[in-house]
Amino acid sequence: MVTLRVIVDDDADRPAHRPASYARDLIRELIATAPRGADVEGLVPSTDAEDIAEVDAALPGLVRVSALPLARRELVRAWQSSRATSSMDGMIHAPGLLAPLRKHDRRLTVGTQTVVTIHDAMPWLLPRFGGDHASWLRQMAKRAIKHADAIVVPTHAVAAELAGLLPFGERLRVIGTAARSALRLPGDVDAVAESLGLPSEYLLTSASMDPLDGLVPLLSALASPEAPQMPLVLVGIRAPQAGAYEQALAQAGLPAQRAIRLIEPSMSELAVAISRAVAVVIPDHYAATGQRAIEALALGVPVIHSDSAALMEVVDGAGVVVEREPSAGYPERLAGAMATTLADTAGMERLRVMSIDRARAFSWRDTAEKVWSLHADL
Repeated sequence: MVTLRVIVDDDADRPAHRPASYARDLIRELIATAPRGADVEGLVPSTDAEDIAEVDAALPGLVRVSALPLARRELVRAWQSSRATSSMDGMIHAPGLLAPLRKHDRRLTVGTQTVVTIHDAMPWLLPRFGGDHASWLRQMAKRAIKHADAIVVPTHAVAAELAGLLPFGERLRVIGTAARSALRLPGDVDAVAESLGLPSEYLLTSASMDPLDGLVPLLSALASPEAPQMPLVLVGIRAPQAGAYEQALAQAGLPAQRAIRLIEPSMSELAVAISRAVAVVIPDHYAATGQRAIEALALGVPVIHSDSAALMEVVDGAGVVVEREPSAGYPERLAGAMATTLADTAGMERLRVMSIDRARAFSWRDTAEKVWSLHADL
């Protein structure tokens, strides 16, 4: 029996744009697609029996859940400095960079391999941002250069960025993601929409106040007389950003009644909000995984998006593209694209069909099968 040992940790190196459910969504499908004679073991930082039982219940089918000897904070430090914590032989798959990266030789120890995941290139593209966390990612990537047998990335865009920044060579493997499994419409869609106060027609964005999300030019675009005169529903503004958001709204000159902020919606509420939107607008200056687009496509909603490389790759012609440069005219181009797109009734229907069709390219099953194939190749 061959066992794939997967690190079950949602938070240790999660960028803001990657959902915390990535590890568990992946593991569920790794269990479901395990080849004959293979199973999956979950590795968790040291914790109590109750937490281990929760992981076991959330991921049925694991052959076992094994607690490592150190709590997460200590584990992060130990693996950063290459200190051994226990026997870590076998096939190890990490959904991030939290992994026991150390010297090994697959030719001498058959079946021993370590694969890590890097979700974006931001710690290198903008090294001044991210603080200690970004510094930790850069240090762990240095260890991956030396000791990882393969590095999984979500898009060819990220692969190209990392290839120009770090000497991973041919070890970079592109394995995409999918919409979060919990993003499902509830049975009472109309009731949920009413409880959220959703208008009959609206645009939706999940952009936050992170400058890379492009929310400020979107607000400016919607304040333009050329833009569609319908509300914008925002689902990405976190509580600490509320003040900056109110200031950006005022500076853009967009009336408050044109912007509806949903505060921490549940996954079913988010699914309803996305599905009811006339279109989802993704103005990102940088998008690594294209997750926001994948989830809009999965719910059959037309997508208006920037020409960020990952979004171009993920949407692949199934949406409306807005060029970011020159930046001075970006709001005007967004306004024009939204107005033109929404005015074309037949075109909107085509976009809905294209969204559903393109969404078929993304599934956790496909992701898991590619992970199994990667480990088999190694």
